[in-house]
Amino acid sequence: MYNIDNEIFNINRIRIRVLEQVDAVIPFQDATMGPFPKFGISIITIEDEDGNLGEAPVYNSYMNILETCLFPILFHSHSVPYIEFYPKLYWAIRNEGFKGAAGAILGQIDMALYDLAARRRKVPLYRYIGGTHNDVKMYGCGGGTNYTLKELESEVTFLMDKGVDCYKMKVGKNFGTKINEDIERVKFVKQLVGNRMEIAADVNQIWNCNDVFKFLDAVGEESLCWLEEPIHSASYDQIEQLCKKISVTVAYGESERTSKIFPTLVNSGVRHLQPVPTQLGGMKEWMEIRDLCENQNLQLSSGGYSLYSAFLMTSANRDCMIEYLYPLMYGLEKYFLVKPLWENGRFYLSEIEGLPVRIDWDYCYKENKIVQERLWEKQDVSKYNPVVSM
Repeated sequence: MYNIDNEIFNINRIRIRVLEQVDAVIPFQDATMGPFPKFGISIITIEDEDGNLGEAPVYNSYMNILETCLFPILFHSHSVPYIEFYPKLYWAIRNEGFKGAAGAILGQIDMALYDLAARRRKVPLYRYIGGTHNDVKMYGCGGGTNYTLKELESEVTFLMDKGVDCYKMKVGKNFGTKINEDIERVKFVKQLVGNRMEIAADVNQIWNCNDVFKFLDAVGEESLCWLEEPIHSASYDQIEQLCKKISVTVAYGESERTSKIFPTLVNSGVRHLQPVPTQLGGMKEWMEIRDLCENQNLQLSSGGYSLYSAFLMTSANRDCMIEYLYPLMYGLEKYFLVKPLWENGRFYLSEIEGLPVRIDWDYCYKENKIVQERLWEKQDVSKYNPVVSM
């Protein structure tokens, strides 16, 4: 296992490329967002003075945070080891807030730095962080609230045929106003899969406690392996009350941007934590949550751009899972020269240096798939000059 604390990043060039959106397998909607007929990805590439590269997905719509808070430190922290370098990045976003987009962007930068460190050490990133295996259990996600029963059946059948034994579907249709339809859909899928697949339901925070009770009374708590974000993620008092009254495992964490919140969720009765690596303030924050799950015997899963973040799950136990949002993520795979292989319900990571994913940039340029590109060099970015908060 390598130690990133001792790595030095002398950054000379940063590039952000926005790729053309791809068609969803099925236009996808959840309780409060969508439908999404297309889906996209933007990539940040960080290059050091020796030409080593690191890449990661990035939010391209928050350039002001990147340019004013993070890029000045990235470019002007020469010969500073990561153990001193990362805290400068972390505290630079203080006035932007640790619970919003700035925290997520910091984590995306951090993933690119980890990728760069592993590439120049010529090791896969899962090995760089001490991962003990190169395969990760995955669960299929889909079941949009806009799906017909026929579309649900088609998706579920496809996933079962690929060896997936856990399926998360969306409920809370039409901003939580169609609970009877949600109940019908869950019962339909449960009857379809029988004992071949476990079912989880994701509410995307739209219900109240009474809605949850009505839903669970109808479908049966024993029919679900977990219930995800059933009520608003910031209502910790209500989450605690709910967890005391139901037996099904309650999951939260996808909406959080800092690891500091997760002990509060656990104290509220949440038994399944779902940190999204590219939405937290760094790779070590994800590892803190991993360790919290291990120490307190909690379930752990992660989502987001899961083919990128699968490497982290190799450092957890083999029962932990990575989410694969099939209707949206599948179309993006045409951009990947290298990606984890999907076989018998697991992702198998390549032994390529760095992250287990590589964008096929030759293809993207040849086929005009890059819709926006920006380049920053060291001489173009002034040193960091923080604004004092009043």
